[in-house]
Amino acid sequence: MGKPAAVVWDRSFLGYDLGGDHPLNPVRLDLTVRLATELGVLDGVDLRVPAAASDEEIELVHRPGYLSAVQAAPTAGWDVGHGLGTPDNPVFERMHEASALVVGGSLAAARAIASGEADRAVNIAGGLHHAMPDSAAGFCVYNDCAVAIEWLLRSGVERIAYVDVDVHHGDGVQTAFWDDPRVLTISLHQHPMSLWPGTGWAGEVGGAGAEGSAVNVPLPAGTRDGGWLRAFHATVPALLKAFRPQVLVTQCGVDTHREDPLADLALSVDGHRAIYQAFRELVNEHGYKWLALGGGGYELLRVVPRSWTHLLATVLDRDVDPARLLPADWVAHATRIAPDWPLPVSMTDGCDPVHQPWGGDAEEPVDKAIRDTRRAVFPLHGLDPDDPRD
Repeated sequence: MGKPAAVVWDRSFLGYDLGGDHPLNPVRLDLTVRLATELGVLDGVDLRVPAAASDEEIELVHRPGYLSAVQAAPTAGWDVGHGLGTPDNPVFERMHEASALVVGGSLAAARAIASGEADRAVNIAGGLHHAMPDSAAGFCVYNDCAVAIEWLLRSGVERIAYVDVDVHHGDGVQTAFWDDPRVLTISLHQHPMSLWPGTGWAGEVGGAGAEGSAVNVPLPAGTRDGGWLRAFHATVPALLKAFRPQVLVTQCGVDTHREDPLADLALSVDGHRAIYQAFRELVNEHGYKWLALGGGGYELLRVVPRSWTHLLATVLDRDVDPARLLPADWVAHATRIAPDWPLPVSMTDGCDPVHQPWGGDAEEPVDKAIRDTRRAVFPLHGLDPDDPRD
């Protein structure tokens, strides 16, 4: 890697706190940065402190009336609508300010790439991919992923690929660029028949004039590392090579893990590490700029800190040995937070995330998902859906 990667972080990100027992607890971010720091991943890295995105920047994707509703919600004495005030998206103090800061973090990462300061940038606080132009959804108030992509387009980037590996469909980003052939959105997620938001079918391929710009790989519940990686390698590399993006934006949610309480895929921390390394191989092979964002992940102590430390390490080319023991100080801190929660001892789940390449067959449930997706979109990119060489 040539230029140093940009890492955006400040403790003020912890203000995006939906409160109470809400699954999206910002402690996961704090624990991740503490772990990465104690393992030396961030040694010598100049962490970039974000500024809140302006209203004008947020309105690159969101409607002005929605911003007004978000700003008014904490003091409003009525139902503000727009998906706000629900169990998924409760109103909280300084909601607009905290949400604008997350957007600002992803914009800071995008600016580092657009300015030429960095070829890679990461904002683990980002990845809020469900927010729609006029409403909150799925724990997401503003869609920082979509705002960063739109900002990059307006800054002169001509083609952007967005690859979403969260367990939930990247519906908000797909919606934002449904009719835009300059943006290829690819989402690998648990099948919509078995998981919210119920979208992300293989047949969702983009709007008129942008057919093929949306790609969805709906995976059967229970899919493990090997099946997930089989599906990824059977779809993503060929599509990226055909599309030739200048920037690759990745939403790296880790709620695909087998211990995540909100979904039903069965990946391991080792599988997550393999995903990030697959992204890096594509970046290195094709010369893409890389903007990495966080996302979902609700096993707050055992999974998210380890997986996203591997993400930071991969972006920075400071790979952490999976056998590395968790630092005693980190374990002590996590134990104070959750005294009765059993913690792992190392940076691995003890899994070997090998996969068998797809060979054109459809014997396993994941193979059917691969075939359906390839047949829906590969011809739109000049690729043969039934030839595993494509």
